[in-house]
Amino acid sequence: MNFTSTVLLAFAMATDAFAAAIGKGATLSKPRLREALRIGIIFGVIEAITPVIGWALGRTAARYVSEWDHWIAFTLLAILGLRMIRAGLTEPKPDAAKPDSHSFWLIAVTGFATSIDAMAVGVGLAFMNVNIVFTAAAIGLATLSMVTLGVMLGRVLGSVAGRSAEILGGVLLIGIGAFILYEHLSQPGIGGVVLR
Repeated sequence: MNFTSTVLLAFAMATDAFAAAIGKGATLSKPRLREALRIGIIFGVIEAITPVIGWALGRTAARYVSEWDHWIAFTLLAILGLRMIRAGLTEPKPDAAKPDSHSFWLIAVTGFATSIDAMAVGVGLAFMNVNIVFTAAAIGLATLSMVTLGVMLGRVLGSVAGRSAEILGGVLLIGIGAFILYEHLSQPGIGGVVLR
């Protein structure tokens, strides 16, 4: 996976956290940069750890499925992308009770919930030749940046921009999965057809 694909993957992985951050920002009376950075750091650390866990799980199984690895990566990314698009197209349920403050545990649980897809992507990455440390760090930094921005913009933008970002992230994931499949199938000697 090249640098551009890694950056696109990182920002695609951060879009659901961005959507959640906009919601968090909307519950604050006046979002401050310090609070936004705190939330961004928590989300970013969690989002950087989960793909490494998924990658480790995937590496354990990699030798058993090496002939199908590109299809597995494509399928996982496509399913996650479709799930993100569906979530972005679904009308959010009205919130009856908004939290008064953002405790560490509330942020951590939300961060973990939005990083499940990053763990699944980590499983897919185990079947490819990637530097997992660099990829996880890119995902973490992208998440930190987008969550911090999302919290600050939350009061102004509301949930509409968050849903649009989730749809865009889903499209990017499907595109990356398709590129991985194309890249693998177009290499001679790896079960693919040489495309000219």
